[in-house]
Amino acid sequence: MDGAGCSAVRGDPGRALRIVRLANFVTPASGGLRTALDRLGRGYAAAGHEPVLVVPGEAASDRETAQGRVITLPGPVVPGTGGYRVLADRPRLRRLLDGLAPDRLEVSDRTTLRWTGEWARRARVPSVMVSHETADGVLRTWGVPEAAAVRAADRLNRRTAWAYSRIVCTTEWAEREFVRIGARNVVRAPLGVDLDRCRPGRRSAVLRARYAGGERVLLVMCSRLSVEKRPGTALDALAALRALGVPAVLVVAGDGPLRAALERRARERRLPARFLGHVADREALADLQAAADVCLAPGPAETFGLSALEALACGTPVVCSASSALPEVVADAGACAADEPAAFARAVRTVLALPEGTRRATARARAELFSWDRATAAFLAAHDAAAVRRETPR
Repeated sequence: MDGAGCSAVRGDPGRALRIVRLANFVTPASGGLRTALDRLGRGYAAAGHEPVLVVPGEAASDRETAQGRVITLPGPVVPGTGGYRVLADRPRLRRLLDGLAPDRLEVSDRTTLRWTGEWARRARVPSVMVSHETADGVLRTWGVPEAAAVRAADRLNRRTAWAYSRIVCTTEWAEREFVRIGARNVVRAPLGVDLDRCRPGRRSAVLRARYAGGERVLLVMCSRLSVEKRPGTALDALAALRALGVPAVLVVAGDGPLRAALERRARERRLPARFLGHVADREALADLQAAADVCLAPGPAETFGLSALEALACGTPVVCSASSALPEVVADAGACAADEPAAFARAVRTVLALPEGTRRATARARAELFSWDRATAAFLAAHDAAAVRRETPR
């Protein structure tokens, strides 16, 4: 492998490999990361490999699932995150890794789990760190000044690029901060979308009428309600649209630490916003995404935005933050806007000015470029793991 690499690769890359995946900040109510882990695990298994996912939870468990073996280790809740947990017991996780003896290691948290890259180097296990967000982008959303955020991100990314055999970025936008520091072990692998479940044919006039409540424009936002996602921008954009005479309503699917404050703001401003909380039923969520006229994705640090891609697959155009990676994903299937409500309102009006059939067909066509088969192949290539016809005994 490039960069730090491993001087020896455990086993023949043409045989079935045990790919151990570590992830933090995953809960039953979390969104994009949980979906990506599930679909990639299924893809690895379908390709003949043995995926093992290790995540934090309230209690220990070990079970076989459609995405492979899932091991849960007790982990503390991170305050202020709405229930996210982390794998904090290093000795226990280290013993587990030693016992699992992975052929490949894949890590989806480059902060608290970065030490696992050094474990992999010592164990001579090729390792991949998946960059699901930009470090400087996250720091900026938490109020760190841009120059300081860039300096801190560069320090973190240098250590990360040294520790792991490869860094996987899902977009060119996410790759830039590693290019900036001269990292040479970076590869790009897009994520995907379920094109069968998320489809324009789910659009229901009855469901749309129920949510729109007689208004002409139905907006939807499917997002975790936390600081880095900037959900308040969607509420403020709704207010701006209505001030311009656009009869719009907003439906919010998602939960998080900011929900109570957002609901209070909507009530005080008498905004027609409906908060559904976490929608666990993926079919119901796809129905909602298909019923909407425009999906809002205001998070300035989004690196891929699976919920936005799901909306596109349902035929619904997306208005996203110009500061995020989503303009690269959305392209001409929506619009991007500066991170302020008036700009989002203008972008929504621009999208709605297009004929409905045109904008919905364009959205679907864009989504069709992102399949989970393609994503799985790209991730397996990052692991130097070829598909195998049948499982080889270990």
